Amino acid sequence: MRRILPLLSSNHAGGRSALTCRYRCGDACFHEVPNTSGNEYAGDIIAGTLSRRSMMRTAAVVTVASAAGGAALTQHAPSAQAAAVPAAGDARHGGHGGGKGARGLRFTPVAPNTADAVTVPEGYTRNVVIRWGEPILRGAPAFDADRQSAEAQAGQFGYNNDFLSLLPLREHGRQVLVANHEYTDEQLMFKGYDAADPTREQVEIGWAAHGLSVVVVQEERRSGKLTPVGRHWLNRRLTATSEFRLTGPAAGSDLLKTSADPSGTKVLGTLNNCAGGTTPWGTTLHGEENFNQYFANGSSATDKRYGLSAGATERKWERFDRRFDAALEPNESHRFGWVVELDPYDPDSTPRKRTALGRFKHEAAQPRLTRDGRPVVYMGDDERFDYFYKFVSSRRMKKGDGRAAREHNLTLLDEGTLYVAKLTGDSPQDIDGTGRLPNDGEFDGSGVWIPLATGDVSHVPGMTAEEVYVFTRLAGDRVGATKMDRPEDVEPSPRTGRVYVALTNNTDRGKAGKPGADEANPRNLNKHGQILELAEHWDDPSSDGFAWRLFLVAGDPEDPATYFAGYPKDGVSPISCPDNVAFDPYGNLWISTDGSQLGSHDGLFGVATAGERRGELKQFLTVPKGAETCGPIIQDRRVVVAVQHPGEVDGATVEKPASAWPDGPGRLVRPSVVAVYRKDGRDIGV
Repeated sequence: MRRILPLLSSNHAGGRSALTCRYRCGDACFHEVPNTSGNEYAGDIIAGTLSRRSMMRTAAVVTVASAAGGAALTQHAPSAQAAAVPAAGDARHGGHGGGKGARGLRFTPVAPNTADAVTVPEGYTRNVVIRWGEPILRGAPAFDADRQSAEAQAGQFGYNNDFLSLLPLREHGRQVLVANHEYTDEQLMFKGYDAADPTREQVEIGWAAHGLSVVVVQEERRSGKLTPVGRHWLNRRLTATSEFRLTGPAAGSDLLKTSADPSGTKVLGTLNNCAGGTTPWGTTLHGEENFNQYFANGSSATDKRYGLSAGATERKWERFDRRFDAALEPNESHRFGWVVELDPYDPDSTPRKRTALGRFKHEAAQPRLTRDGRPVVYMGDDERFDYFYKFVSSRRMKKGDGRAAREHNLTLLDEGTLYVAKLTGDSPQDIDGTGRLPNDGEFDGSGVWIPLATGDVSHVPGMTAEEVYVFTRLAGDRVGATKMDRPEDVEPSPRTGRVYVALTNNTDRGKAGKPGADEANPRNLNKHGQILELAEHWDDPSSDGFAWRLFLVAGDPEDPATYFAGYPKDGVSPISCPDNVAFDPYGNLWISTDGSQLGSHDGLFGVATAGERRGELKQFLTVPKGAETCGPIIQDRRVVVAVQHPGEVDGATVEKPASAWPDGPGRLVRPSVVAVYRKDGRDIGV
């Protein structure tokens, strides 16, 4: 019998350390769940915050009943074969199959472990591509933790790398690496840090360590090794004080104006960028997630719905810039929580915050195209009992990389329709909160996309379009969207078009006064999470209906409340808390984890999504002590991951580190990007 490591001692949801919860999300798991709606919303929150005049401005409302009517879904649904995700219980899944695994996953799985290292399969090796603080801009100094300054950090690779994208470059053997820098942990950055009394210098270094990095990397010819090209002309840093532009239907709204920006279109900075996406037209998308924790003294009902603190913040930024004090600048927080679009090929461009995609805790934003070339973006709101969304553009992408095509394509995410998902299970009578499979053998059902707004037209009664975009969570409350178990990364398969939603966990599910289990979220006190698979009707991304089923229900395979797409559970790796997902060239889904509750360090896993091995899950790597696996990129010859917050263990400081990664004892622990590749130079997993 396989032995799982003892459970780590933690009072924090999902196995995270208290230190991680404190700096990453502002202890979100210890605050009251922001979504207290019964989804039969009476408008109390809006009425308490917005003016009576704005309530009267609601334009052309389309009723939710007509948009989401079950009869219409039944009447116009395609055949079962076209609408449903392929069954996991048919003959194709009755055994392990021949060979050594699905193509792309032919490696010996890494065993669960607690090594303070990036552990990879036999026959593979890795290199640290770039560390926090390495200079990437001309004139930036080498990293020196004892002499760090905001000016230096603004020219160096940022802290706590998360989402990663690699884009092609017309220079031999080179690619463009784009990285999010989600948050800072000042306790692990500064010697003698006093959380109650940070200095201005420390705060400004923190501002400079947030944001985005663009850095060109060089590929080693005979392997998958990557190294940064310092001071390349495309290299760029964007920080918490860089200029960003609000675009789309809410830009210029009174809800987005501040004393420093009466236009409501110019924002300084991007914060808490988690996962993201790469567009078919060569830009990157970056989700602003736990932005609420940076704003002090929130008092309105909408502040509460978005999780703003009623008191001081952890980092005390409000002491040094009034815009972080909601009592002084109540609209500043409305300028965060968006999807940011960056053009990595134009270092002089101003990144745009796309208001048409709605404002919430964006985990990710990954597009696919309709048959006529319009982008559709899928998005999750990473909060217990919040929703997942899609945006369907009204404009078609132009092919080519000429100036006219690029300028046109940079408008694609400003016009279209924003939707939220409502799911219905096939077997509600069989759901008891234990994770026991329904009598039909699967957690599955149907769903509808409920329209929220199109351009300047609201589809939500009692809300204007501007209000829908700025307070998207409230719009989802009002139309009765399905409350999910922390929807994080949402990725469509480039091969099949099926959409995979990582639902990380929700230990509040089924608690007194909280929503209980449903078929899409079938376990109460859910600490391991699940992955949902969705098929749009007629395989049309712009469809208003879909079929869904749970692809994985995570946890120890020996636990009966787990499920691996029908694959025999004695042939899979244990997995807990799925977070980011990505696809390899063969159509396999790769899953990184955040806060495993199985006693092992977090890691990266690959799983087949089709064929006789559908559901066979194999662990590819684990990360060091205290770290999380982020931003996976799966290429032919390499896997790239962001190793985020290594050593972030309760009680750890610069003086008393909990990890020696990546440079060994006596050296500062540094978040870094790592490339993994085969020693023989061949493709991954073949």
